[in-house]
Amino acid sequence: MLPNGTFVLGGAASGKSEWAENYILSNNLKATYLATGWAGDDETKLRVKVHKDRRDGRWHTVEEPLDLGLPLANLSADTPVLIDCATMWLSNQMMQQADIGKATDILLNALRTCAAPWVIVSNEVGHGIVPDNKLARQFREAQGRLNIALARQADVAVLVVAGLPQILKGQLS
Repeated sequence: MLPNGTFVLGGAASGKSEWAENYILSNNLKATYLATGWAGDDETKLRVKVHKDRRDGRWHTVEEPLDLGLPLANLSADTPVLIDCATMWLSNQMMQQADIGKATDILLNALRTCAAPWVIVSNEVGHGIVPDNKLARQFREAQGRLNIALARQADVAVLVVAGLPQILKGQLS
């Protein structure tokens, strides 16, 4: 049985998404995949294809780059949801010049009231060098604050490094 909320954190290409997918499926559950990515260029289209090709009939995919509240509100308690990923969601919010504090509050409330067990994937962006431009620094700071809030709200927090999970908070089921 999955906990109510699981936060999966890792660097780019760390294996976090695949680990999160396997974590949900290891509980023999059919699940919803809530995809936040926009495939606006060829590189992103390829990454989305890799993710889609990895999934099979046990997944119902919902693509929603901005408003996660409605899809989360419509889930039943017996269908876990994988949200992949918070980083892309935040990037989308920033590109739309949204009020990040308000958007984050709405997301956290949607997770708090979601009937389904949720697993949300996010990038750790604070281990690198300080970005050389203002927008990138703003993004890094906003991502760090979002990650803190998601980790605080989750029952379980996992850091994935080289495909290996390191438990930061709680216990895996």
